[in-house]
Amino acid sequence: MDRPSDLSGTRQTLGILAALLVIVIGMQYCAYIVNLLLVSLILTILALPAMEMLRKRGLPDIVAMGVISAVAAVVLIIGVVITVSSFETLLNDLPTYQSDLQTRLSDLILLFQHFGIDSSLLAPTSFNLGEVVTFVRPYAIGLGNVLMYLFFILITTMFAVLEIPRISERLKRGIALEPKTFVGVEKMSKLMMDFVIVRTEANMIHGTLFGLSLWLMGVHSAVLWGTLTFILAFIPYIGLILAAIPAIFFAWLQYGIWGAAAVVGIVILLNAVVENPIYAKLASRRFELPPMVVILSLIIWGWILGLPGMIFAVPITLLLIILIQCSDELRWINDLLGVSGIFNDRARKKETE
Repeated sequence: MDRPSDLSGTRQTLGILAALLVIVIGMQYCAYIVNLLLVSLILTILALPAMEMLRKRGLPDIVAMGVISAVAAVVLIIGVVITVSSFETLLNDLPTYQSDLQTRLSDLILLFQHFGIDSSLLAPTSFNLGEVVTFVRPYAIGLGNVLMYLFFILITTMFAVLEIPRISERLKRGIALEPKTFVGVEKMSKLMMDFVIVRTEANMIHGTLFGLSLWLMGVHSAVLWGTLTFILAFIPYIGLILAAIPAIFFAWLQYGIWGAAAVVGIVILLNAVVENPIYAKLASRRFELPPMVVILSLIIWGWILGLPGMIFAVPITLLLIILIQCSDELRWINDLLGVSGIFNDRARKKETE
């Protein structure tokens, strides 16, 4: 008697899984556009506080948007030009460090032989930095392509900043959410914005201090490593480690083991001074995602969208959590992931206020 309904439920489940598979494949094929929209979303979130401040000072939306766009365009173009130029300089200068690499490898071989460790894999002739340049250069994005990509991002961001303030009212009118649920979704949306803003501020401080420290040490391409730190620090747990590896490598090439140790010390110091207070601030706002959810989001979004997916994994996951919370049928997913308590706690706080 129940078999037809069971078949109907099975077909519905298979249909949902098939739709998800199609969406994932589509996102992989359209990763360029999806990444563009993600960067625009992050810039929109960063621009909203400035937009609100200019509105309060009596500027019309169009004028305020023009001011923000002009400042953002100048800052981004300068940053892109400096970064791309540093990267090109690095590629051109990399073969000149071949002799330094051979010297450092010879020192390592002597050290390993002293302790009786096999060092056959560290033969100086087995590493050629020129081959690295030959491999990397075809994948390097030219300045013209970066500026064109940046142009589309700025255009998308401009329209998004003008449209975002109206979305909340449309949600209130168009989506039938319970008051408690809407309060939780609204607070969670603000929390995501706070996360992006605070994380960006922390990355800016961290990248600037790291790049400045490397520049004072005389490490090659210090500006590039500072920029890389700013970008990769968005990746939870492993981003700062990945960003520090090239700087440690070049410090080792230029100054030996003590130069590499100095850079490691700078990384540890900056992590203690910048990262820990920032995460303490986020913890005070009760921003909590289970570590397993963060790791899975890194793997999944990195697989779908590549490096940008790993960089924006947490904001994307937060956005999905908010969307899932809007659906009575899908809300069990947040319960399963252990994140539904964020909405309930915030809705309860709003009621008591």
